[in-house]
Amino acid sequence: MQSGPDPPGPKSVRRSPRLSPQCGSSKGNEERKGGGLQEAKRRGKMERSREEDEELSDRLQTLDLSSRTAASGTGLVSSDIFTHHKNLWDSSHPESPDRVTCIMEELQRQDLLSHCIRVEPREAAEEDLLLAHSKDHVGLMKSTQAMTESELQTLSENYDSVYLHPESFQVSLMAVGSVLQLVDQVMTSELRNGFAVIRPPGHHAQSNMANGYSIFNNVAIAARYAQKRHSVHRVLIVDWDVHHGQGIQYLFQEDPSVLYFSVHRYEHGSFWPHLSESDCGFVGSGRAVGRNINLPWNKTGMTDADYIAAFQQLLLPVAYEFQPQLVLVSAGFDAAVGDPKGDMCVSPQCFHVLTHMLMSLAEGRLVLALEGGYNLQSTAESAAACVRALLGGACPPLTPPTAPSDSALQSISQTVTALYPHWASLQTLEGGPLADGRVSRATTNQQSTKQSGPAPSVPATTGLVYDERMMEHMNMWDRHHPEQPQRIFKIFSKHQQLGLVDRCQRIPARLATDEELSRCHSVQHIEQMKATGSDEAQRSAQTGTRVQLDLHQQPELQVGSAGCRRLLRCCGEHPHGTALAARHAQKISQDAPLRVLILDWDVHHGNGTQHMFEDDDSVLYVSLHRYDNGTFFPSSEDAAPDRVGVSKGAGYNVNVAWNSGRMGDSDYLAAFHSVIMPIATEFNPGLVLVSAGFDAARGDPLGGYQVTPEGYAHLTHLLMSLAGGRVLLILEGGYNLSSISDSMAMCTSMLLGDPPPSLVTPLPPPHHSAVATINSVIRHHAPYWASLRIHIPEAVRASLPALKHRGKRSSKGKGRKSEPSSTDKPPLPPTGLEDTTTERGLEQLTQGLAGLDISQANRTSATSTPVGGARPKVRLILTCEGEMKAEPGEVKAEPGEVKAEPGEVKAEPGEGTPEQSQSAESTLPQPQAVAVAASESVAPRDSPAGGAGAEPETEGACGWSKPKTSLELTCGGQTDTPLYVVDPLSWCPHLDAVKPLPPPGIDVFQSCQDCGSDAENWTCLTCYQILFEAKNAAHCAKFGEEIPPWS
Repeated sequence: MQSGPDPPGPKSVRRSPRLSPQCGSSKGNEERKGGGLQEAKRRGKMERSREEDEELSDRLQTLDLSSRTAASGTGLVSSDIFTHHKNLWDSSHPESPDRVTCIMEELQRQDLLSHCIRVEPREAAEEDLLLAHSKDHVGLMKSTQAMTESELQTLSENYDSVYLHPESFQVSLMAVGSVLQLVDQVMTSELRNGFAVIRPPGHHAQSNMANGYSIFNNVAIAARYAQKRHSVHRVLIVDWDVHHGQGIQYLFQEDPSVLYFSVHRYEHGSFWPHLSESDCGFVGSGRAVGRNINLPWNKTGMTDADYIAAFQQLLLPVAYEFQPQLVLVSAGFDAAVGDPKGDMCVSPQCFHVLTHMLMSLAEGRLVLALEGGYNLQSTAESAAACVRALLGGACPPLTPPTAPSDSALQSISQTVTALYPHWASLQTLEGGPLADGRVSRATTNQQSTKQSGPAPSVPATTGLVYDERMMEHMNMWDRHHPEQPQRIFKIFSKHQQLGLVDRCQRIPARLATDEELSRCHSVQHIEQMKATGSDEAQRSAQTGTRVQLDLHQQPELQVGSAGCRRLLRCCGEHPHGTALAARHAQKISQDAPLRVLILDWDVHHGNGTQHMFEDDDSVLYVSLHRYDNGTFFPSSEDAAPDRVGVSKGAGYNVNVAWNSGRMGDSDYLAAFHSVIMPIATEFNPGLVLVSAGFDAARGDPLGGYQVTPEGYAHLTHLLMSLAGGRVLLILEGGYNLSSISDSMAMCTSMLLGDPPPSLVTPLPPPHHSAVATINSVIRHHAPYWASLRIHIPEAVRASLPALKHRGKRSSKGKGRKSEPSSTDKPPLPPTGLEDTTTERGLEQLTQGLAGLDISQANRTSATSTPVGGARPKVRLILTCEGEMKAEPGEVKAEPGEVKAEPGEVKAEPGEGTPEQSQSAESTLPQPQAVAVAASESVAPRDSPAGGAGAEPETEGACGWSKPKTSLELTCGGQTDTPLYVVDPLSWCPHLDAVKPLPPPGIDVFQSCQDCGSDAENWTCLTCYQILFEAKNAAHCAKFGEEIPPWS
């Protein structure tokens, strides 16, 4: 496991592309046909190289998922020695040995101990203590071993809320050492996570004094130890003890490598420790500004909903941006219901959910250390709930109320406001005037209702449904239709390859009955589908739009519609399978009515599902889809954010409709954190159904988005905190076979309880268009859902020089701009670390080309059509010289401008500064095309590039900015057909195999050397020859398979 600093960009595996035997030769056909010994050796070497590359690729793909399961097991540290620390002069003191005894008894009673790996505690060394404490403090505590009771009492009275015992020093050493033991084993992958049942507490202890029952700061020492011993550069400390952990804050308030989050009772300073620095305005100082987060509760009685809202809308967005390598929790349970000190109402079930949320960070490297908690039963049950979560147990259902209180929303809003300038993830929220008062939906789900069943006592079973008969559904007259039968076969094969099938419970498929189908479909529609076995039906179907019918369709639909509990469904796309599952679940449920969440992340809006439930308050339908202002399929205004449902279903239809931009992980996560999870938690479903289309995945030919398999894993993990873990995934779209296989496998891994993988570092902030969409959804749904009412004063938003969102990009054909933002801002490294990463010019150029949007202003009528429908070809001139270049017939534009003149096309995406120059000159004067990369030293925001007054981007809590490259593609002259370019992806693993252009440039008029055709030729960018193999490689990269033999 890597423990060093992450580079500030995505890690990619570099492989050579598939090369034909001809690649690399610059000689003619006659010499290639010579077949000499040297040529045979060369071909053999390249063939072996190809086989080795493919073998390495397969091994790395396997490692991508399976390596995360190498770290398994939950460690538990405890010992009788922790009962030796006691108050000799007050036997009724609440910080008593019974606290750890009751926890261990509860773990035994719930049969959790047998599932844990027992870890023996060890004493911390003096050098460990000195990581957070002064030598004088350590020496004084060490001297207490020889003190009398009277001397101990006198010394204790010098501190605030501290008692000392002759064995306190020894017990404290063991407490610190126990946490260090877990850190060692978690960071070396011997354990996945762990819980230290220790005492005395530690989070109040300061560098030179004991305080608040704490002698040494267990968690703070562990953070420093992880940095020193395991080269960890980013540590997140979460403190949910009801008292503010001022000791941790003081130690790290100037350290940018540690993010400290504390949620605590404050009551405007009237609650202990009575410190003004416990308020939300104290956010850290110096380079660590923004790294200290205080969420102060100003009322008692805070509930599960309040704590969950704080995690969802404050902690998680910031933590995902910070991207810790280790998460430590000061796990005090004095906020638990019934605690005499906390006076809060947090249930054990809530602590389970909070722990589950934290498991999404740092690839699951999570260590909890006991702090406070003085109601013995509540503390024991809450600790057991956390251990159950660490073991991968399904999250239990929550009890109402499920909406955060007004006081909690006010505290969260104030803390977000204080941190707003420092975190791009929080700037997603506009926080303007929103609805207030009571919610206006028909039902609020705030009354106690019967839950849909008890949470299982052991990790839940994950079911898997796969039936080969679903492959019989295919398009009989268009073999190139993207919805291929191979989709489900590839997914199932990937599951087998990764060992996921063996970890799941196979559930046999069955036919849905007509009665079950009729819950969502008319009898006429069902009968029409049954009649598709006739030739006439097949011929009539060919005139339809985006519909496939064949001899086997009706049985396939019935197989695909059978419902089941918490499973992965590998089946072809089918009409309203999710809707049928929802109605079937409500029918068989003993709860009346069962509340169902349908989450549709297919890139196309599920208009059919929306219409079925738009007036139903028992089903919450949430769709994240590409909308493009109504121009993307199904091209209906019903997919807009303002369509919130009708009648009693008002507020239960949520459309997150993306406009422009190439949405990726950060955009989807922002929507989940700010909109989807708050609404879903308040809705409190008994079942979650996911329309799991993967056509928003990176590389999909239809969606055009950039969601990674790792991104889908995190979305699935977040959803598993709902409905007692009853989550059912149903395959919908997704047409890149590699993407859907990897993505679905990641989702299955999450259902099985594996920790989510790491995301790209740094995680870019959401696209500005995504931010606009999210806030539009919030505005339309705030009247219906209290959890959306986070308020940020207008003055705070207006005071920012510029928001740190990904640059403005248009998808309407005039070109695209990519503005500098926190996309290029990784978290600040610890003091003394420097960014030594260098970027290659080719990669920068490729990132720029990734957004080229080519259109044509004017076109003239073609006087003749080439044989085979081939389009006229245009010679390209590619330059990367840091300056603008104008050719005859071209209108020159300044960097940052977007212009479209007759006969000219320009586009300006991308970022970076090219370091290499490549150019090619054409022998033909007209027509011409020029691609130019120009470096800009200043990256403006909303002002025109290069204009006066442009300001460099300010640094925040997440690092630095980089210069920008402007790319232009211009076409002089006129042609009768559009101009096309290959759109390279910045993450493509083959970019290092691209060779410089040959001196003569690319001769696009050259015929294919394999077949002699000049209609559609593909140039190999390694040998620059026209080859069929290059086209096949492109097809394989896009669809995950070779060109079908029938083509």
